[in-house]
Amino acid sequence: MPRIDTKTRVCALLGHPVGHSLSPAIHNAAFEQLGLPYVYVAHDVTPGEVGRALEGARAMGYRGLSVTIPHKTEAMENVDEVDPTAAGIGCINTVVNDNGRLKGYNSDGLGALGALRDAGADPEDRRVLILGSGGAARAIAVTLACEAPPRQLVILGVVQDELDRLVADASERGRATVEGFELTDESLARSIAASDIVMHCSPIGMHPKEEASLVPARLLRHGLVVFDAVYNPRQTRLLRETEAAAGCAIEGLEMFLGQAFVQFELWTGKQAPRDVMRKVVEANL
Repeated sequence: MPRIDTKTRVCALLGHPVGHSLSPAIHNAAFEQLGLPYVYVAHDVTPGEVGRALEGARAMGYRGLSVTIPHKTEAMENVDEVDPTAAGIGCINTVVNDNGRLKGYNSDGLGALGALRDAGADPEDRRVLILGSGGAARAIAVTLACEAPPRQLVILGVVQDELDRLVADASERGRATVEGFELTDESLARSIAASDIVMHCSPIGMHPKEEASLVPARLLRHGLVVFDAVYNPRQTRLLRETEAAAGCAIEGLEMFLGQAFVQFELWTGKQAPRDVMRKVVEANL
């Protein structure tokens, strides 16, 4: 741990509960690696108290905050400014305190975008398919539309109202042509055949139902990039079958790490020590 004194800058996690979080270990290891005078702590904040918690962080000069379940929407309603991409997503998970002014960001979608780019699969001007229309899909779709607009962005979902809202918000906020369709066997097969990148954002395949997959293996092919937001297990059936079909498989863990890299860099202005942060996560899996 870095030495804590009167010059130490504080970053913190706001959530409920927070006992399971790896964020303190990840960020403190990163601060220590770069010799930065920062420390990261976790605060369990009950719903309805987020506004007061943010005011306390402002008053005490905290440099930055991570915001996790169930506070992401409440936090967005209590900061001074919201990044345009985060506003389109509808919630924040990161706060930066610049001389008493709190600005909210959403690093989840940026984490997924970073994972694609690190794998050599920049989505800009490519054909992207997103499976699902919930929280992860929303963060990814709006972020891609705003930050790296695909040539074609298709979203397949099963909750029609949720899907319609996501398509409208991604279209309005971003610079991509966005279409949404009901998820059926036919639409899935047609959309995968027409896509360069598939982003799986449903819980199918998550522990303990690890042998489930939304995508039949016969639809996978050589060169297809497949990202799976599920990270427990790391190697989902979808990713194993992608590799067997000679596709490019990207683990959901990369999105989790990527959003932490973004947070660290927003708070410190320094490039995140990625290897150190990755080792902490892998050691605790």
